[in-house]
Amino acid sequence: MQKTDILIKNANELITLKGSNFPRKKQEMSNIGIIKGGSVAIKNGLIVDVGKNLSYKAETVIDAKGKIVMPGFVDPHTHLVFSGNREFELDWKLKGLSYFDIKKKGGGIFYTVEKTRGASDDKLFDEARVRLDRMLSYGTTTCEAKSGYGLNTETELKMLKVQKKLDDTHPIDIVSTFLGAHAIPKEHSTSRYVKIVIDEMIPKVSKYAKFCDVFCEKEFFTIAQSKKILEEGKKHGLLPKIHADEMFDTGGASLAAKVGAISAEHLLMISGIGIKDMAKAGVIGVLLPGTPFCLMLKDYAPARKMIDFGVPIALATDLNPNCYVENMQFIIQLACFNMKMTPAEAICASTFNAACAIGKQNEVGSLEKSKQADIIVLDVPNHLFIPYHFGINHVEKVIKKGCILK
Repeated sequence: MQKTDILIKNANELITLKGSNFPRKKQEMSNIGIIKGGSVAIKNGLIVDVGKNLSYKAETVIDAKGKIVMPGFVDPHTHLVFSGNREFELDWKLKGLSYFDIKKKGGGIFYTVEKTRGASDDKLFDEARVRLDRMLSYGTTTCEAKSGYGLNTETELKMLKVQKKLDDTHPIDIVSTFLGAHAIPKEHSTSRYVKIVIDEMIPKVSKYAKFCDVFCEKEFFTIAQSKKILEEGKKHGLLPKIHADEMFDTGGASLAAKVGAISAEHLLMISGIGIKDMAKAGVIGVLLPGTPFCLMLKDYAPARKMIDFGVPIALATDLNPNCYVENMQFIIQLACFNMKMTPAEAICASTFNAACAIGKQNEVGSLEKSKQADIIVLDVPNHLFIPYHFGINHVEKVIKKGCILK
């Protein structure tokens, strides 16, 4: 009998997501690879076998009878590193102030920029580590993290270096995105700031980030400015992402297709043309239902329409001081109740497709031989319970790279 480090057996549902190495779309998103009574064998941090009635001698045996076993959640859109909470904005939202009203009143991005610029590296590290610990407790084992609360070269670099230190020291794997084009700082004109992002920031941050993102939105960055920044990022090896069509249809989704972006994110106001362009180009739609929830908006991203047209969908928290949530289970629940995604689609969007959205699908996002052993055990009888029984943490065990952390 072969020896292994950990054997998880008897899972009521073993959700493998086994299949294509490309982002799943349409009906593929519902085929999540359930094995009834399934088992997973882990050795040296990797998955060595997946199936039913596996026969291994293991140092640790986890009996998952009556429970589900699945890949750890991948959160592909967060603003992990920041200082300065904005709980005071809730009262303003309840009184009917919009996102733009709050910005004019002194809240929003610029409030966080001021606090983040003034925070030490250690303060940013310590605050973000607490958020990562909470994310891990809810089953997230890999995440993306954006800069963007610096809006000057010094602080953008500071944020990215903190993210690198967190990636080196925390169990959660972190993929960094440069989002210097998050807003136009008060001390610069738009044209001057775009030039700073292109000429000064991008060459310096490229060694610390994998992606370049832009907030393409009314009162932020235009289509032309966004394209210019993303194309410059590509010259320095930064793959394009884009905050697109969140508050208004600006054509950001179509721009994502034109520049070859790996993903377009938010997409509440995406047009039919934008959907078709993304589907044709294979751009992943990263949807963030926590954002309209916390902004108290009526409109959510049209997930059903996007899936039907063949856009591969991923889900993410959008963790930030305006949308303060670390729980991917809650995001799945919002996706089902407010965007009409099925539980299977939402699970695919939170694991495999989410991994594709940050270029990590060869390592995580599914339970397959030779992949990293990032696995969660949930104390529910089947996957339908994740959205069905809401308001609690279903995660019983978290395994990261073959180590049991919870």
